[in-house]
Amino acid sequence: MTQAADISKVQGEGDYDAARRYDKAAHEFAESGKVEEAARDARPKTPEEAEELSRAERAGKAHSKGEDPAPGSTDTPPLP
Repeated sequence: MTQAADISKVQGEGDYDAARRYDKAAHEFAESGKVEEAARDARPKTPEEAEELSRAERAGKAHSKGEDPAPGSTDTPPLP
């Protein structure tokens, strides 16, 4: 296999074909008009499920280094 062929089959974070497919699918979904319906369908079905999701979110945030700054912002999150 040539070096050029190796580069075209990069996987993991460098899988450019997969990134393009994902971007295309995400754009098509956003343009489809089905986003609101999907958001409604994804809401917790019971108070117990809502609490479980809240606990999972709190647990995840406990391991985080903070919120990302707003897109385009020059602010950086505070250091721990």
